[in-house]
Amino acid sequence: MAASNPDRLIVGTRGSLLARAQTDRVVEAIRAANVGLEVRVEIIRTTGDRKSHQPLPEVGGKGLFTLELEQALHDGAIDLAVHSAKDLPTDLADGLTVLAVPAREDVRDALISRDNVKLDDLPRGATIGTSSLRRQAQLLMRRSDLRFTTLRGNIDTRIVKVRRGDCDATLLAMAGLNRAGLTEAVTEPLEIDMMLPAPGQGALALEGRRDDERVRALLVRLHDTQAAAALTCERRLIASLDAGCLAPIGALARCTDDTLHVEALVAMPNGTRFVRAAATGPVDDAVVIGEGLAERLRAQGADAIIAACRPNA
Repeated sequence: MAASNPDRLIVGTRGSLLARAQTDRVVEAIRAANVGLEVRVEIIRTTGDRKSHQPLPEVGGKGLFTLELEQALHDGAIDLAVHSAKDLPTDLADGLTVLAVPAREDVRDALISRDNVKLDDLPRGATIGTSSLRRQAQLLMRRSDLRFTTLRGNIDTRIVKVRRGDCDATLLAMAGLNRAGLTEAVTEPLEIDMMLPAPGQGALALEGRRDDERVRALLVRLHDTQAAAALTCERRLIASLDAGCLAPIGALARCTDDTLHVEALVAMPNGTRFVRAAATGPVDDAVVIGEGLAERLRAQGADAIIAACRPNA
């Protein structure tokens, strides 16, 4: 259903602090690129928001933060949905597509500890609050003594929980902290050689109706081709691995001029077993590179790790 008013754009987003902050940035950029365009933001509550106190693996990951936004696009209630790219399923709803990918933010994870203690200085047996198996697995690969407890909620809520002593530390994405203006809470950013980010971390995906050329044209000046190529590669990689949300997977693709480099990790949640590989190729071959790296990981045993992470394995 196409928008009825060509001079207006309705942008859908979740209502969290981070979602609003990153959507506000997108809206500002759209207005700057399209002077005179009326842009309105519509807040939509998703399943992930309603079940914010349950561990993510229990809730079920696919479409957790996107289903209601995609339905609003189908219904014509909104023209554009702003997603954190790492929340967007690799299989989009029929008739929808990613129309633009803005320039990517800092891809790293950041440690936030109660007493501003760095990772290697946390006391033995310290408790980390996180619902991310990817973060848990990679932390255990470095510090097997650490303990874990589920910590969900908006990023500002999770920071408060750490400060009041619910756990000794947590990990959050630097990109979200930057966008929400919460970087003063960071104890230390974790470099990617020890903490590969989630596929799509730091990137935004602007989703709309596939045949909506009007909206696509409004976003041309926001689109970053290198960020889009990197995101395409990472999404093709995880789609090819078909791991769902149960196996810890880290992946990062980066572009240097016309060359794309990607590295990825598949691990057991307890960090005792993992495979890691990398690939390089032309930026235009992002899909092929992602698929090829998935095969390389499979050759090292990724399928067995993924199978072991499934329920009743």
